[in-house]
Amino acid sequence: MLIFRLFSVLILVFLNGCASSPEKPSAQEEVIEPVTIDEPKEKTQQSEVKTSIDPDVMYMLMAAELAGQRGQYAIALEGYMEAAKRVNDPRFAERAAKIAMYMRDGNKTDEAVSLWLKQDPKNPTARKIAALSALRTGDKQAAVDHLDAVLKMDPAEFEKTVLELFTVLQRDGKTNFFYGVLDALAAKNPDQAVVYFVQSLLAMEMKDNALAEKKVQQALSIQPGWDKALIFQAQIAVISGDLNKAKILLRNASVKYPENDKFKKLLAQVLIKAAEYEAAGEVYQGIVLADPKDVESQISLALVHLQLDRDEKAEDIFKQLLGQPEWQNQASFYLGKIEEKRGHTQKALTWFDKVTDGPLVFDSAIAAVSLLVKDNEFEKADSRLGLLADQFPKQKLRIILMQAGLFSQQKQYEKAFGLLSGALASQPDQRDLLYTRALMAERINKLDILETDLKKILVKYPDDAEALNALGYSLLANTGRYVEAEKYLLHALKLQPDEAVILDSFGWLQFKLGKLEQAKSYLERAYAKQQESEIAAHLAEVLWRLDRKEAARKIFNEAIKKAPEDEYLLEFQKRILSSEK
Repeated sequence: MLIFRLFSVLILVFLNGCASSPEKPSAQEEVIEPVTIDEPKEKTQQSEVKTSIDPDVMYMLMAAELAGQRGQYAIALEGYMEAAKRVNDPRFAERAAKIAMYMRDGNKTDEAVSLWLKQDPKNPTARKIAALSALRTGDKQAAVDHLDAVLKMDPAEFEKTVLELFTVLQRDGKTNFFYGVLDALAAKNPDQAVVYFVQSLLAMEMKDNALAEKKVQQALSIQPGWDKALIFQAQIAVISGDLNKAKILLRNASVKYPENDKFKKLLAQVLIKAAEYEAAGEVYQGIVLADPKDVESQISLALVHLQLDRDEKAEDIFKQLLGQPEWQNQASFYLGKIEEKRGHTQKALTWFDKVTDGPLVFDSAIAAVSLLVKDNEFEKADSRLGLLADQFPKQKLRIILMQAGLFSQQKQYEKAFGLLSGALASQPDQRDLLYTRALMAERINKLDILETDLKKILVKYPDDAEALNALGYSLLANTGRYVEAEKYLLHALKLQPDEAVILDSFGWLQFKLGKLEQAKSYLERAYAKQQESEIAAHLAEVLWRLDRKEAARKIFNEAIKKAPEDEYLLEFQKRILSSEK
């Protein structure tokens, strides 16, 4: 007995060491959990394992472990396989199976798993590996049998197991085969709602919404009150773009199962997606009245109030949450946003600076910087950004882009260009860096770099409407290459036909081509969507050329009141209006 107890401790150390020694990144599959081996706790279990080990087997196991530590996995595998055959201990077969999986040796995996299941037929991990191996080799019947065993052993874990297997098989291109296996499993277990449910989940992963709906309906016909399936059915409707159907499903479920708040919460989210904020607020209000301790719903209600410009009501909720330490940071952030909305810069900064922990720390810091920039406190903003770079290294890109924007607002275009060029040295294909540098390049008349950067983006992202518009407008404004400009702008317009800046660019192209009525039409649409200064200047010039000078002056006067220092408006005033005096 002494030698077995000592050996059990040695093997526990050896096997745990072996589990951590290989470093090949892709060999260990997600479905295989880390091995932990404990001594059997119950006497009945203890009696099933031999309590004495032949010295040859002990030597074999030690040699296998050393081989594993040296990366000699084939030798380690043979050692554990031989030990598993000689000693009735499923732990050795388990180790052999996992090493074989690591080596992607299908035959050895099957052999080891077969032995493992013979010694421990109810082991769920062994069934998972066996199922994965059968799925990979295309053995449909074996896959069905192993998944059937998993289903019968633990129906509650079946869904998780299937999704783990799907993650692996998706990479192997076995999705359709796997779905067929589940069809056969469903035929074998027609009364198991979970099988149809996981088929519905897989169908959504396969982008087949109709099939997903069909399968979730089958699950619900077996288990009508299953909240998880009912919620997923509503989510399918949302993803399919049928918000009305989602609302009906969730309202019906809320009425039928009034104690289950999951339906109400998802209903409120769908109402928000449908921009029905009043209705969403009523749902959240009902949830909070029923359960005043539901803080997440209180926060959601407060955010709905903000959306409806009921800032005082939102403020009341957030101030109440300040008394709860776990919610102080979140409440402080939104109280800062409320003060920012009111134009109270100092009060907003005070609230943002109170956010010292949690996921909103960076957002609060950025909000504070943005406030300072808005107030032209550029030195303070720059100082804060410098501190953020050290505090949030993972946000380096976002901070660089903000610093570039800060320089741009101070008309320090060369400085912004240099900063972005330095960042591109280590990330030459980063889309946002390329796009922002292109904008700075235009400011310092480096049009060749502007064109190169935007075209580099379009090689990787040919449907990037923002880059298409920027390149088209630059060619139009700076080079007179109208035919090329039109090609890019038409593509952008096709992708985003209602985007104001694209309508503006295309309208300005029509003006340059002498098509004044077409230009007016596009520019009026753009200005109706976004009353931005450059669009106003463009529209005013077109109206002026059409001899509608009063209308042009009206648009100019409205725009210059909002932005008295805007360069586009001032240039229009100098070039067009001043010439009339």
